[in-house]
Amino acid sequence: AMRNRAEVDATLQTAKLNPAELLPVVHCLSFGPQAGAGECRLLQLEPDLCAELEAGRSLVIRGEKDEQVVLCSKDKTYDMKIADTSNMLLFIPGCKTPEQLNVDQASCNIIHSQIAGFSNNYWELRRCRPKLKKLRKLLMEDPYEGPDGRKDQTSTFSRYTTEDLLSLIQASEEEILHQLQVMDACKIEGYWRILEFDYEMKLLNHVTQLIDSESWSLSKVPLRTCLEELGPLEPTEMIEHILLSYGRKYIDDGDVYFEMREDKICRAIAQMLLQNAIKFNLSEFQEVWQQSVPEGMTTRLDQLKGLALVDKSSRPETIFLLKVEDLPEDNQERFNSLFSIREKWTEVDITPYIHDLCAEKQTVGALLTKYARSSMQNGVKVYNSRRPIS
Repeated sequence: AMRNRAEVDATLQTAKLNPAELLPVVHCLSFGPQAGAGECRLLQLEPDLCAELEAGRSLVIRGEKDEQVVLCSKDKTYDMKIADTSNMLLFIPGCKTPEQLNVDQASCNIIHSQIAGFSNNYWELRRCRPKLKKLRKLLMEDPYEGPDGRKDQTSTFSRYTTEDLLSLIQASEEEILHQLQVMDACKIEGYWRILEFDYEMKLLNHVTQLIDSESWSLSKVPLRTCLEELGPLEPTEMIEHILLSYGRKYIDDGDVYFEMREDKICRAIAQMLLQNAIKFNLSEFQEVWQQSVPEGMTTRLDQLKGLALVDKSSRPETIFLLKVEDLPEDNQERFNSLFSIREKWTEVDITPYIHDLCAEKQTVGALLTKYARSSMQNGVKVYNSRRPIS
């Protein structure tokens, strides 16, 4: 039965509340026939995400059955966690807040409202790093070996369009497209592919040999001539892709040119030399490396950050391949992995291998404080694991 004013006043008196201190309007609540727990889900949004929805854009929940769920906007990724609350949260359609009632003094004395549902938890969003390791894993199932690759004609592997990747990778569209660019992936017949490393080196070699034979400046490599000269050897879109991967495109007087990126070319050649040896004598490697890069380029060890590691403790000093993208994506697993490779690290050595773990506004120093402990060794600060490494 619906309450009348007299019943409301009697209830206030029993509760020892002074009506003069309250707004005159009273909400009388009752449970509607459909009001059940679990019918509705609450999501707490920060203002930016709220604005996305209000502007008519979508937020997407991504993840396969065995993955921790994330929510993505166009350009950001958020972890979704359930937060329990000790207060029962009630959903009341058309409920008026005290601010609205103050404005609307003429509203009637008693408002009868039906509760449409209730909940004692909500989804909380926390900005997180996009989970992009799987992207490389999927594309590495079937790297592109060139138009003559036998595997390419007979391959039974899945190939992935942008749509496929959006449904499989736990990251926003912008983060995925940016990562594809970082990985130098290219679209072949509508599918995203990574070039097989030897094929990539073959293409790069064609380009650097042409630059050498034509005596071009490394900062002004003409696209049109490259395509004309190398077109008979490889598909022109592959020649252009390798120039885009290893050069910066610009237009001068109506023609397209590329300024070749010295650091990236030196790095790729180092990877080619290092991938066939477990360890390499450092001074011998540096000599061979400098001889292997195109004329006019200078090799420097800092070009190899996140790709190779120098072991200064061995006699003679050695260098070996250690690629940051081969390490685990989870913070603790990443540190476990690094401390099993080397017990003690200097900040300079470990930084390239943990820099990508830094969350928004987080520093490498803060990560090291959390996951490692520091000590001094021969006057140098070094970091080792906080927990025993099995």
